[in-house]
Amino acid sequence: MALSPREQQARRAQRNRTRLKSLANGRPRLSVFRSDKNIYAQVIDDAKGVTVAAASSLETADKRGSNAASATEVGKLVAQRAIEAGIKDVVFDRGGYIYHGRVKALADAAREAGLNF
Repeated sequence: MALSPREQQARRAQRNRTRLKSLANGRPRLSVFRSDKNIYAQVIDDAKGVTVAAASSLETADKRGSNAASATEVGKLVAQRAIEAGIKDVVFDRGGYIYHGRVKALADAAREAGLNF
């Protein structure tokens, strides 16, 4: 029985999250969601079940989030908000996406802005 592409992506994301939970040691999770038009990132404290900081390409100046430049802005913004909330160390949850392109640009920008992962 073949899985639909949506089911395959959900399995990849769950496999990644399961691995992260064993490595997290209580650190919050920097989760990335990539749509066709925008990119979203949020820092989630799984122990409390709350979102600590969030940012999306809808907040950027050009409001066109389907490129690496917008992902870089989102990475800087979410890192700045997380640091303001008192969080410096996170685990990176790429959500089943390949660590390439927009996802990599967001991660690199968050690292440069001061998040450790």
